[in-house]
Amino acid sequence: MTTLRTLLTATSALCWLSTAHATELEVTHWWTSGGEAAAVAELAKAFDSKTEHSWKDGAIAGSGNTARPVMISRITGGDPMAATQFNHGRQAEELVEAGLMRDLTEIAAAEGWKDIVNPPSLLDACTLDGKIYCAPINIHSWQWLWLSDAAYKTAGVPVPTNWSEFVAAAPALTEAGIVPMAMGQQGWQQKGAFDVLMIALLPNDIYLKVYDEKDAEVAAGPDVAKIFEAVDQARSMAANSNVQDWNQATNMLITGKAGGQIMGDWAQGEFAVAGKVAGTDYHCLPGLGEKNVLTTGGDAFYFPVLDDPDQTAAQGELAALMLSPEVQVAFNLKKGSLPVRGDVDLSSANDCMQKGLAVLKSAEPLPGGDQLITQDTTRQIEDLMVEFFADTSLTAAAAQERFAEIIGDAD
Repeated sequence: MTTLRTLLTATSALCWLSTAHATELEVTHWWTSGGEAAAVAELAKAFDSKTEHSWKDGAIAGSGNTARPVMISRITGGDPMAATQFNHGRQAEELVEAGLMRDLTEIAAAEGWKDIVNPPSLLDACTLDGKIYCAPINIHSWQWLWLSDAAYKTAGVPVPTNWSEFVAAAPALTEAGIVPMAMGQQGWQQKGAFDVLMIALLPNDIYLKVYDEKDAEVAAGPDVAKIFEAVDQARSMAANSNVQDWNQATNMLITGKAGGQIMGDWAQGEFAVAGKVAGTDYHCLPGLGEKNVLTTGGDAFYFPVLDDPDQTAAQGELAALMLSPEVQVAFNLKKGSLPVRGDVDLSSANDCMQKGLAVLKSAEPLPGGDQLITQDTTRQIEDLMVEFFADTSLTAAAAQERFAEIIGDAD
């Protein structure tokens, strides 16, 4: 297999290996929390030290919902960055179809991405009409319940081992002046929790019938009704979680002000920056402790088509570098995510990352919601969840009815 060193130094007719002057590449992303910033710094350090080029950081504050419209507007408006983050799935589909994203197929072939990316669905999500348009950089999974040891110690109850115990312990935390469940008041966080409950508390085929097959009848049925009842419990437990951003909610656990949080494995980066130790200061339950399951979402980098040949060549070097073993390990250990390479050494990973690795090895991963539904459908569900968490007069049954309508109209 061609190594990165060979890729960067060998003489080749391929465009990304053509002789290029040192140049600066602007890279946009929405990684701005403490843990995220530490992770992206690993990418910048590797690019600056292992190539002749330099990384120009284009961080956009806020969530992906804030950043993506800015990124898309720049690309469609003729002011593209050199590289940009999107999540695995369909977020960049229209940009690819419009011919605005660079074809990375030759780079992927030279680097052997089809042999090293695991699970293969991550590369499939980058592929359209047989061509590869993005470099997957990590595996993120949403299906985690994070728990604060300090909060449960203060409340005098054991740290829960599953969702049922978490719900049962909520009154003791409330009595101790601790918020049972931390949750930022943003639709993507609330929808994320909803999806996690669906995956963790129901058979996999129900989740796939709803999001993959767009089965409105199943979405309106008794199985999904149980999930809306669970979301109603979450709404009550999070009633006093008066924060907006996900990392603010994670900080409530770090400071012992909240008992638990449903959030993706990127929360580990915040615990790490705060000096907290997995298994000692906080615990983590993949699949909410109810089921051995994780989705394989995450992040990928796309490279807009540029007119500058030097920048085009440097884009290729960056794409190849992102999947190199050293970068995969350094970046993902800081990010809290898992590498897309199945051949790297993660013996230094913490207790929670080891749990995630074990789940991925023992169970067939599920595709994340972003890989199954469009951004329009996602936004409709997010809006519904925002309303549900804010308006206690909206019943679980009424919310489920509206959810089924959204699924019925989805493409």
